[in-house]
Amino acid sequence: MIARVAVWEPMPTDDRDWVLEATATVPGVHSTYHLIDPTTGNGLSVAFFEDEAAAQAAGRAIEQRAEEIGWHETPHPAPVSHTIYNVMRHA
Repeated sequence: MIARVAVWEPMPTDDRDWVLEATATVPGVHSTYHLIDPTTGNGLSVAFFEDEAAAQAAGRAIEQRAEEIGWHETPHPAPVSHTIYNVMRHA
């Protein structure tokens, strides 16, 4: 299992539920979350995948949905970083 963590400074406040919905039906995607620190407004996007193939499939699903809704037609903030982690323990 792997996890992808994207760091946002600050976390965007626009509607990004479509990202979570786009990955919800992709096989091998275990869960996705958007977390926000109420004090700073900074946040994390965290996703857990069975393997790299599932992470790539989720990326394709997000890109497809972004194209369908015209997401890239207007500028949006991007994360300041993202990192892939190997998950050592999970239930």
